[in-house]
Amino acid sequence: MKTAQHQAVITSQALRTAAIEGLRRMAPSVLMKNPIMASVALGAVLTSVTAVVHATSGQPFAFAAHVSFWLWFTVWSSTTAESLAEGRGKARASALRGGQQNVQAVRIVNGIAEHVEATTLVQGDVIRCDAGSVIPVDGEVILGMAMVDESAITGESAPVLRAAGGDRSAVTGGTTVRSDSIDVRVVAAIGSGFVDRLIKLIEQAHRQPTPNERALQIVLLSLSSVFLVVVAAMPILMSYAGVPASATTGIVGLVALFVCLIPTTIGGLLPAIGIAGMDRLIARNVVALSGRAIEAAGDVDVLLLDKTGTITYGNRRAASLIPAHGVDYATLEKAVIMASVHDDTPEADSIRDLVPEPSWPSIVPTAATPIPFSAHSRISGTDVNTSEGTVSYRKGAVDAIVAASRAAGYTVDETLLACARDIARQGATPLLVSRQSVILGLVDLRDTVKPGIRERLQKLRSHGIRSIMITGDNPLTAAAIAAQAGVDDSMAEATPDDKLARIVAEQREGRLVAMIGDGTNDAPALAQADVGIAMVSGTQAAREAASMIDLDNDPTKILDVVDVGKQLLRTRGALTTFSIANDVSKYVAILPAMFVGMWPTLLPPERTAQLNVLGLSSPENAILAAVIFNALAIGLLVPLAMAGNREISGSPERTLRRNLLVYGLGGIVAPFPSITLIDMILQVLL
Repeated sequence: MKTAQHQAVITSQALRTAAIEGLRRMAPSVLMKNPIMASVALGAVLTSVTAVVHATSGQPFAFAAHVSFWLWFTVWSSTTAESLAEGRGKARASALRGGQQNVQAVRIVNGIAEHVEATTLVQGDVIRCDAGSVIPVDGEVILGMAMVDESAITGESAPVLRAAGGDRSAVTGGTTVRSDSIDVRVVAAIGSGFVDRLIKLIEQAHRQPTPNERALQIVLLSLSSVFLVVVAAMPILMSYAGVPASATTGIVGLVALFVCLIPTTIGGLLPAIGIAGMDRLIARNVVALSGRAIEAAGDVDVLLLDKTGTITYGNRRAASLIPAHGVDYATLEKAVIMASVHDDTPEADSIRDLVPEPSWPSIVPTAATPIPFSAHSRISGTDVNTSEGTVSYRKGAVDAIVAASRAAGYTVDETLLACARDIARQGATPLLVSRQSVILGLVDLRDTVKPGIRERLQKLRSHGIRSIMITGDNPLTAAAIAAQAGVDDSMAEATPDDKLARIVAEQREGRLVAMIGDGTNDAPALAQADVGIAMVSGTQAAREAASMIDLDNDPTKILDVVDVGKQLLRTRGALTTFSIANDVSKYVAILPAMFVGMWPTLLPPERTAQLNVLGLSSPENAILAAVIFNALAIGLLVPLAMAGNREISGSPERTLRRNLLVYGLGGIVAPFPSITLIDMILQVLL
């Protein structure tokens, strides 16, 4: 699937919507979820009340009003950033919902077409979709072929072929037929199709703070508590020292000082960083049901992949026919077609695709009895009544056909059996074909490895992630597929308990494990894994057990998940470094200027001017400049929180050095010129 990699991070419409939503999120019940911003909001209430009291009593109130405005602006910037981050996921769901139309459908009943509302369709109905029409519901093509535009769902602009039979028969409601005409059997009624499930997944992906975020919040709260004690003690100390009361040493100045001291930048952007990480996954068609899983993805050590449907397509297809010694190719072709006449499996479809149509018997005998496949016999075929009697055509597992042939008294071509063993060692499945119990040859069925899987796994290896393929196949088949796919290790003949035990064993050794699967038997392992990714086409049990849902059914998407996880961790680390660094800088630059008015009582006059290291115009402007810088810093860093730190991934040591050099040094330097510039503007405006 293609995603809009170059779209604007923030659009004007999204910003307007987020700004309004940010105001709603300033409600106390919402702010309490972010203790740092709740503290700023409480400070804004105190300064606002002070401004109102001063205004009604005839005292100067401009300073208190200005500080109050910028404190409220700080809170609003944080809530708007969070709303902006959530907005992209909501926009995706809204766009999908808007694309669901109450269209007319052409239902076919007993060969007669009738126009009906799409909402009246039920599972099992047959509808006809002509060129230019919207396919109203999910279905399966049972007649014809057509080019279908699926861009509304996948983002892929090029139409794709959908045809009856095989693995290209599924169509999705909301897509558009661009050419030809197809008959579709309804498999999901309105309200229960793929798009409905997609919307539900996106809207139900409610994000909760992750353990790492909670730990960081505890650290930030601890710092804030220390600063609260320091600020609360200052009036007592100033009273003891005989410092006269002033605007800068009153409630407004103390609240502003407290807000400038606490790490408001990272505190305000922390929720947005996590939400933006989930949205970056949605942009890649992965719905994260757990924020913790995204964090864990950034530190994954081991990846477990189920073979069938994950590494391979899961549909075995006939690759070639190999005649036995002394049997001509045409005889084998006829036998395999006759054995597959009544077989409607994808494997039989691929056999019929392999044999050229002119080679088929001109007339399929009507006096023929199908022999269905059973797990006990592992053989299927057809009994054809001819003038010479009943002729049996069979195809099936090697040992089953060999046993039947030997039981009938025939010898078996050992060269053909050796060829069958070689095919099995290559990860393919040999089927023997017989007529009247005489083995005529074999069919080479291969479960094809998905293209690009080897290259993607190599990239995972470069990230330090070890890949393990899990399969129920025999060791020979497992080893062949593993070599073809390029995995680091494989588990053959694995049961659900084996998968779970392997994950637990890896976790006990301190490794973080990611698991990709789509079957019910994968559910326990998906639930146990640190990162469980289920295919959207998988079973309900697998999707419910997983922490992420891949809407593209692409196992190589784990690389994108890992990148997003690492990007989230880098972004949070970078902004935390910047926030703490610029707080330290503010301590040095602002505190002396804010309290220069009280120093004459403690220091000689000639030393007082030396305390104002930035040469700020007044203590009031020093406080206000610091508060404004605090508020603007959050807004200016929103794009970084949304887009993420796109630094090329490296070792943790390299990332730490870069954070300290770029964001640590930047955080120390940025406040000096910024606060000085703001002070100059305030001198002009106030």
